[in-house]
Amino acid sequence: MMRISSLSATYPNGFNAVKKADLKLSSGEILALVGESGSGKSTLIYASLGLLPKGSSVSGKVFFDDIEFFALPKEGQRKIRWKKVSLVLQGTMSSFTPVLTIKRQFLEAMEEHLSLTPGEAMAKAVELLEEVGLEGNFLARYPHEMSGGQKQRCAIAMALCCDPDYLLADEPTTALDVITQAEIMNLLKGIAKRRNMGILMVTHDLALASSTADEICVMYQGCTIETERSDIIIKSPKQPHTIALVRSLSMMEE
Repeated sequence: MMRISSLSATYPNGFNAVKKADLKLSSGEILALVGESGSGKSTLIYASLGLLPKGSSVSGKVFFDDIEFFALPKEGQRKIRWKKVSLVLQGTMSSFTPVLTIKRQFLEAMEEHLSLTPGEAMAKAVELLEEVGLEGNFLARYPHEMSGGQKQRCAIAMALCCDPDYLLADEPTTALDVITQAEIMNLLKGIAKRRNMGILMVTHDLALASSTADEICVMYQGCTIETERSDIIIKSPKQPHTIALVRSLSMMEE
């Protein structure tokens, strides 16, 4: 289980973006972190991995199973970020260097974190691409030669290269069309079940969250205000802000 306890995060300019947030992510399940823009969703996941800008202040505890992340030295944290938990960035172009082939970027990641021969690394890269629904020949492509959905699949495959137990995905469907969004969500659901992987997914789209996630955690003004099974959140929201979100979803459906 990934567990976040009383996590607070303040940026160098003094803005307190996350305030004593709590959440739990179980293996094999998807937890959607939902809230309006500026509610602290993305900050929470970056803070939990020690990836906020220099000069930021973070307090609280983050556990990956029995490992307390902030108690580790910087090198230990870096290893955990690939081998225990991995991150899919918001916006597919943020995940890749535009002047390098996908192959080069896959191999660099695996050479740094895994003890594999070049042949073994290539075989694993092809296997990962096939797992996300792409052919191995995509390794020869540059990022600009792929569609948004293909780049997102590649980004997910690269995040899986060290076989982490947890995956944090920051707005994984940003700028994708509705059909591709559904494909990416189905892909993540399959990965969670097949690998028994816990996935924490940031999104502002409650409809997408309710159709994909096992649980939903609602954030408001930097706080985690309500966490419940997805069907219960939609049918019986408790907090005023959650009620407003569900009502807005109902109005859109009408």
